[in-house]
Amino acid sequence: MDPTSTDPSSGWLEGREHVLPVRIYYEDTDFTGVVYHANYLRYFERGRSDFLRLAGVSHQALLELPDPAAFTVTRIEVDFRRAARIDDALLVRTTYDAVKGPRLLIGQRILRGGELIAAARVEAACIGLDGRARRPPSGLVTALQPLFAEPSP
Repeated sequence: MDPTSTDPSSGWLEGREHVLPVRIYYEDTDFTGVVYHANYLRYFERGRSDFLRLAGVSHQALLELPDPAAFTVTRIEVDFRRAARIDDALLVRTTYDAVKGPRLLIGQRILRGGELIAAARVEAACIGLDGRARRPPSGLVTALQPLFAEPSP
């Protein structure tokens, strides 16, 4: 990252996995200093969004297409393994595993050092502005294709 840049870090890619550092602040925790469970969903969202950004997919650009597109999470399954606490330095690790019709299948983990804090399996659907499912734009699939675990049809 350019040290003169004012852009916040979007993390980096390690192979097909995106890595996003997250620091735990007081605002993320309950009165005991433990991360409130719903905040893990925010960290996962940041990981998915910054992965797309690094892959050259802009949410704003998707909305500006002649046939605009967006994403909605249709399913998320989270396994909470350990508690994250105030001042922890975490890594959100994200993989976009496959595209099946309008669905993107995504795997995510949050780690503290080598310790698994939480893991998620996410299904997101590409939608039009009318809220109906649609296939992702070809440019998005092309950008993510080399990073998928499974070849797309």
